[in-house]
Amino acid sequence: MSQSVAWIALVTAGLLDVAWAVSMKYSDGYSRPGWTAVSIALLGLFVYLLGRALQVLPVGVAYAVWTGIGAVGTVLLGVILFGDTLGPFRIGGVAFVFAGIVMLKFAPA
Repeated sequence: MSQSVAWIALVTAGLLDVAWAVSMKYSDGYSRPGWTAVSIALLGLFVYLLGRALQVLPVGVAYAVWTGIGAVGTVLLGVILFGDTLGPFRIGGVAFVFAGIVMLKFAPA
């Protein structure tokens, strides 16, 4: 796997992590079978893609980028889908996490 493909797998894993978190919320404590199945499938898929990316990318960078994508995406979808609040400190926190993701992506190896 090339570096480019590994980065695509990593970003996709991060986006699937966001979808997984949302599906967990919709599963209502795993009491709704359909959403529970979606949640488990997404979990398996993002773990697989993360593992593939880790074959090529440094573990510290890959893990930080993956969790950052998950954190930022989940905060934003929480606001959009569930009415979570987004005040100045949360916006600042999201901005710092996003900046960290970008810096890790473009940092020299």
